[in-house]
Amino acid sequence: MSNPSILILPGDGIGPEVMVEVRRVIDWFGANRGLNFDVTEDLVGGAAYDAHGTPLTDETMAKAMEVDAVLLGAVGGPKYDDLDFSVKPERGLLRLRKEMDLYSNLRPAQCFDALAGFSSLKSEIVSGLDIMIIRELTSGIYFGEPRGIIEDNQGGRVGVNTQRYTTDEIRRVARSAFELARKRSNKVCSMEKANVMESGILWREEVQWVHDNEYPDVELSHMYADAGAMQLVRWPKQFDVIVTDNLFGDILSDCAAMLTGSLGMLPSASIGAPSETGRPKALYEPVHGSAPDIAGQGKANPIACILSFAMALRYSFDEGDAASLLENAIEAVLAAGHRTPDLIGEEGRTPLTTIQMGDEILKSLDSLNQA
Repeated sequence: MSNPSILILPGDGIGPEVMVEVRRVIDWFGANRGLNFDVTEDLVGGAAYDAHGTPLTDETMAKAMEVDAVLLGAVGGPKYDDLDFSVKPERGLLRLRKEMDLYSNLRPAQCFDALAGFSSLKSEIVSGLDIMIIRELTSGIYFGEPRGIIEDNQGGRVGVNTQRYTTDEIRRVARSAFELARKRSNKVCSMEKANVMESGILWREEVQWVHDNEYPDVELSHMYADAGAMQLVRWPKQFDVIVTDNLFGDILSDCAAMLTGSLGMLPSASIGAPSETGRPKALYEPVHGSAPDIAGQGKANPIACILSFAMALRYSFDEGDAASLLENAIEAVLAAGHRTPDLIGEEGRTPLTTIQMGDEILKSLDSLNQA
């Protein structure tokens, strides 16, 4: 049998730097655990625009459709701000999500004990936090039609975006949430704005239908999205799995991200329907973005990107033990006090470079693997 395949798209800004460390981790698993992957690499975002005049070529899109998983670094940067909307770096990422039909975005918010003091909330509020936000990713207001900026008959301008959801779109992401909850604490909270939006009413009704007809064993609650935002900063550990639409998921997952203290720590997965191999179409990426202000300086934290690979091990390759090993190695590194600049809290502590953090994670993997 051939090895499972991964397409790496480092992208822009700090993307290439953190992806180098992911490649080292992938190589470690091949050399030490017999987990070998066929890895190819290509361009996306601004890097693709610079080379080809488009943020994602048809050839790269075809590769993404063929592989078992895509690992993406980051896209965008200020040098591309004046480009036409149709060729901005972010359009490459949106095309991947849309054409791969990656409708379920998994955004974990986990607070490692060693970093509880870095959250803006009290340590006792976030210590041990482990929640998962599932965001619908391919519909809603980001893709609804009609959209655009038009002139009204008074000479002014009107911006139009359409919030649109179908039964099937809601039910399939709800199933993702319930399936994941069964592997965790068996609890789902669905968030929308059913009090003011018809799409919210439909969302609540359809999620309830999936629960009643297919997952009655899972505890389900409903909450308005604005109340959910308040509860995330008031008492986040009341939640386990949160499922919500594209717009609210974008906002709520960033809110939850900061509970952990640093965007440099947070991975994500975007999952679609199973392919012919039985594996789902999937794209894994860190949450932190391209961070152009520190690109090329060795300051980037590679942990979020490495944890994204851990998610790939778990959700695309059914290698839960390997994923846990990698997560435990990272936790041990943090517990030992190793920090990149984004995690420096004490005066006088010398931060690690991106490469040095990668070195420490590999050493930790060696130690745990021999235990």
